[in-house]
Amino acid sequence: MAAQLTGSTSRRRRPAFTQPQAAEPTRHPAVAVAMALPCAVLLVTLFGGWEQMANQAQAVADLISR
Repeated sequence: MAAQLTGSTSRRRRPAFTQPQAAEPTRHPAVAVAMALPCAVLLVTLFGGWEQMANQAQAVADLISR
C-alpha cells in the first residue's frame, strides 16, 4: 500500500533516540544512607573494621604530629 501525503509538507517523526526522555526521580540521600548503613555496620562488626579504622587513624595522627 502506498503512503499518502496530505498537504504540501509531510510530517516525519523524530527517531526514538532523539525523543526527550522522562527523567527518573532521584533517590534522596537519606534513603541511600538508610540502605547502606546496615550493610556497613554488619561488615565492620564481622571483619573487625573498627579496630582497623582506629589503628589507621592513630597512624595518620602520628604522621601529622611529626
